[in-house]
Amino acid sequence: MKRIKIIDDKKKALERLKELSKLIKKNNILYHKLDNPIITDNQFDNYIKENSYLEKKYPHLILKESPNNLIGNVLNNKFKKINHKTRMLSLANAFKEDDLKDFIERIRKFLNLDIKTDFNFICEPKIDGLSLNLFYRKGKLFTASTRGDGIIGEDVTANILNVTGIQKFLDDQSPPEEIEIRGEIFLNKKDFIDLNSKLDKSDHFANPRNAAAGSLRQLDSNIANQRKLRFIAHGLGFSSHNYKFINDFYDDLKKWNIPVNKHLKMNGSIKNMMLYFKEIEEKRSSIQYDIDGIVYKINDYNLQNRLGFVGKNPRWAVALKFSAEKTSTKISNIKYQVGRTGAITPVAKLESVNIGGVLVSNATLHNFDEIEKKDIRIGDIVEIQRAGDVIPQVIKVIKKKTNRNKPIMPPKICPICKGAIVKEKDEAILRCINIYQCEAQIIGRLVNFVSKKSMNIDGFAEKQIKQFYNLNYINNFNDIFNIKNHKDSIINLDGWGKQSYENLILSINKSKKIDLEKFIFSLGIRFVGETTSRLLAKEFLNINNLIKNSKNEEILVLIDGLGPKAINSISEYFSNSDNLSILFKLIKTLKINDFKKPYSNNFFSNKNLVFTGTLTQLSREEAKHLAREKGAKIASNISSSTDFLIAGDKPGSKIKKAKSLKIKILTENEWIKKINA
Repeated sequence: MKRIKIIDDKKKALERLKELSKLIKKNNILYHKLDNPIITDNQFDNYIKENSYLEKKYPHLILKESPNNLIGNVLNNKFKKINHKTRMLSLANAFKEDDLKDFIERIRKFLNLDIKTDFNFICEPKIDGLSLNLFYRKGKLFTASTRGDGIIGEDVTANILNVTGIQKFLDDQSPPEEIEIRGEIFLNKKDFIDLNSKLDKSDHFANPRNAAAGSLRQLDSNIANQRKLRFIAHGLGFSSHNYKFINDFYDDLKKWNIPVNKHLKMNGSIKNMMLYFKEIEEKRSSIQYDIDGIVYKINDYNLQNRLGFVGKNPRWAVALKFSAEKTSTKISNIKYQVGRTGAITPVAKLESVNIGGVLVSNATLHNFDEIEKKDIRIGDIVEIQRAGDVIPQVIKVIKKKTNRNKPIMPPKICPICKGAIVKEKDEAILRCINIYQCEAQIIGRLVNFVSKKSMNIDGFAEKQIKQFYNLNYINNFNDIFNIKNHKDSIINLDGWGKQSYENLILSINKSKKIDLEKFIFSLGIRFVGETTSRLLAKEFLNINNLIKNSKNEEILVLIDGLGPKAINSISEYFSNSDNLSILFKLIKTLKINDFKKPYSNNFFSNKNLVFTGTLTQLSREEAKHLAREKGAKIASNISSSTDFLIAGDKPGSKIKKAKSLKIKILTENEWIKKINA
């Protein structure tokens, strides 16, 4: 896959865009029309992000035939959708031993355990394949679905009937009533070579992972079932049987003839975990399938449940990726890209170089402090690094150009809108403060709004947003839902037609029903990611409460988990009259589902709690997590709406305020006894 380049002037930008049109078109056709992708989802996600650097810089030069669509893990309208019974999480990545140590330290801190405490970890190679969820009911395979967005996946049941390792029935007299078995679909390296040998050269897959993904997502199930796909299980979703340990679950998998990784081991110490990592890395090339790291996960399901997850990542597992791939190349230019939040990022245009089978043409320079620190200039030979699917970065200068160019100086105005820029306190990046007039930020917010994690509008991504923005069809969120007003014009645009237009309208209409937390995330408020969006949804429960209270910083400051920057950003957003005007129109168009709290008849359900002092039995973080799981709300400060103050050792001034407001005070032991009742 060829990475997108950053261009330094309009003429070169136009030439590069024309070149990109040819390069990207093939991948779009393979994915959208043939369901036969030749690059990984994560690679293409990064491809799209890097492409945005160029097109955000020169939006007026975007070609009508630009084939740049957001692919990633977008759900395909051609497949039926399936709701997973439990969410499919994504592993956080670690890249060195210190990251693994930090991961274990965070677990100890969360569980309030002594630093000498060791855990029992299942350690196994991370297969570079496609995640699959198998749902069995009364021992019979009911459905098979892709990860999708983690909550909803694509029904590929018809395509997995001949996959080695998947059983139609669980060989057991009393299997669990219901169980989700999760694992990886992949092709062995040998089978990948054999598959490509039978295809026309133009249809060759780039690597085994893409071949597996393309095969599984074939609309013709006969094609999928003819290919030598394999399955290895590595996770448990919902189960009516209460497993205590992963190895107990794995024992059942073996009994059911569902394979687990034969290279797995159980370890408890950092030393042994790293020895295992190095052992597998050394034999990586001899393993029959592609792997890109080691997964470490706590064996005890009770501890997993206590730890829970943050965002989309479990706290109880991590993937330690194999060494980052490095090489050297020349910087031919440096350009700036402006992101959705106004962040101005310098990007190095490189002489194309291959890293691990990927042709890299640009790399991030992060910020101007980094450029100055590393003394990077145009014409220098630099070392670049690419770890997994992370956007390549410049590590250091290894050979300075003779008669070097002048140092790279930060821009004084926004390169897109020519507006004012600032460097905020405690931040290394420059930021355009022309929030509502900067085209790059407007387009960035629109792209975020239609993305998979937000409204999830299939077939409507960066390419279409920019195209319709330039044609003045779309200027804000509401215009997306009125795009039918431009039907005749759109159908006659290059790259469009009646069918593609109708598919877009169908996808837009499907998106009109959305959960509150995803809607909040879709607004693109700075400092409000997935975790904060869910926090706001749990606090305010419905969109009207959110709008009514989110402009009031005195209310926001009481919400545990919201920092000062997020509070200020949220308050500013909901105090802006233009934003509110757009929101009120959206509310009339959309069905925004109220946040549904898990049913709980616990004593603390729907109660407002504040913690103070040092807890001895649980960490503060785990105590809050447990309270939220039981349906309670957590606040940072005492107010008249507080129901209970939970006081540990040395509680401080909150005790006095609670007494003055006649708020019930519980000791840690009293609270634990009641919440576990």
